[in-house]
Amino acid sequence: MTSHVTQEPIHAADIQIAQARISSVIAPTPLQYCPRLSEETGAEVYLKREDLQDVRSYKIRGAYNNISQLSGEERAAGIAAASAGNHAQGVAYACKKLKIKGRIFVPNQTPKQKRDRILVHGGEWVEVVVTGDTFDAANEAAHAYAQETGATVVEPFDARNTIIGQGTVAAEILAQLTAMGKNCDSVVVPVGGGGLISGVVSYMADMAPHTAVIGVEPAHAASMQAALDADEPVTLESIDPFVDGAAVKRIGANNYEVVDRNRSRIHMMSIDEGAVCTEMLGLYQNEGIIAEPAGALSVAALPLLKPRQNSVVVCIISGGNNDVLRYNEIVERSLVHRGLKHYFLVNFPQEPGQLRSFLSDILGPNDDITLFEYLKRNNRETGTALVGLQLGAATDLEPLLERMNSSRIHCQQLKPGTPEYDFLT
Repeated sequence: MTSHVTQEPIHAADIQIAQARISSVIAPTPLQYCPRLSEETGAEVYLKREDLQDVRSYKIRGAYNNISQLSGEERAAGIAAASAGNHAQGVAYACKKLKIKGRIFVPNQTPKQKRDRILVHGGEWVEVVVTGDTFDAANEAAHAYAQETGATVVEPFDARNTIIGQGTVAAEILAQLTAMGKNCDSVVVPVGGGGLISGVVSYMADMAPHTAVIGVEPAHAASMQAALDADEPVTLESIDPFVDGAAVKRIGANNYEVVDRNRSRIHMMSIDEGAVCTEMLGLYQNEGIIAEPAGALSVAALPLLKPRQNSVVVCIISGGNNDVLRYNEIVERSLVHRGLKHYFLVNFPQEPGQLRSFLSDILGPNDDITLFEYLKRNNRETGTALVGLQLGAATDLEPLLERMNSSRIHCQQLKPGTPEYDFLT
C-alpha cells in the first residue's frame, strides 16, 4: 500500500525562504564544468562542489536551517543529533554560531577525521558520543537522550526543515546554470537517508519540472530503492558501512513521502562500492577533488547513466570528509572492482624449485605479487601460501587461471563475497 502523507508538501517558495535565511552564514558553492567527464560521456558535466563548504558537506544547509528556527525554550534545553559525521559537523557549526549546547552521537565506523572535525567546528558547545556500529544505532541513542533530557533532536534527513535546507543546493544549481544561459537536463544526487534528494526534487518539481533527478545509492545500502519497491520505508537487514555518508538501513518517512510523490521524475540507481572507490581516485588524480565515498556516488553513476549527447548533467559532490588513512582500502577496493586484484591459496608440492616454477610458468609478464605469506609459520619454503596478485589488465585473468589449472601446483582462487575472502579482507 502507498505510504500515508503526513507532512505539508514542500515547494520552491519554502526553499527560497530558507536560502535567504542561511545566506548570511553559508556561501554558495561553485558549479564547475568537468572537461574529463564531459569528454567521457559526451554530455556537459558540471560538478556541484558541496565538498567546498566550511564543513566540507552540504549537510550544513539543513542543520543550520533547522536549528536557526528553534524557539528560545528549545535552544535553552539544548539539542541532540545523530550522524555518520557530516550532519554532525553542520550541527556543531550551528551550535557554535548560535551558542546552543549540543550532544552529537556518531557510530563506531565514523572516520576519526570526521570526529575531530566535529569538535573543531563545535568547540566547547558540543559533546561527541561514539556509540553503535551503524547510523541507526547512533540515532536510537540520540532519541533516547532527548527523551530523558528534553533536548530537541535535529534530524539529519527525516525532518521538513532539514529537507528544505538541503533543497537550497538545487536553488543554487538552477541559478548558476541560468547565469550561464543553460538549462539542467539531469541532476545526479547521492542518496543515504533521503534528505538531499527530497529537497532537490521538491525544488525541481516547481522550477524545472523537465529536469530528471537521478538518485544514486551504494549497492549494499540501497534503502530508498527498497522503500520504493515495498511502497513504504523498510529496514534493511544488513548494510556495507563503507560509504559511510550514505550507509543507512532505513530512509526517513518524510523523505519517502516526498520521493513517492515525485516518482515520475526520479530514477534510482545503485552503484557498487568498488566503482565508487575507482571514481574517488579518478576525482583526486584528475580534478584534485578529495571526495568522500558518498561524495563520489553521483560521478560513479555516469558510466551506467549514459546521458544524452550534449545534455547538461549536474553531479552533486556531496562531501569531502575523507580520512587519508582509508586510501589503502580505497585503492584495494578499486583494484578488485576493476578485475586487477585477485587472491589465491597456492599449495606448493613438497619438492624443491616449486616457487621458481610458480613465478616462471604461471605468472604472466605483467602480473605482480602484492602479498605472499605461508600459512604455517614454521614452514616457509613449502606448503600452502596466501598469494595476492595484481594483473596488468583484467583480461589477463583467464589465461592466468588456465596456466594454474594445467600446473602441478594447486591454486584456489578466493572470490569476493565468500567467507574466506571476507576473512582475508
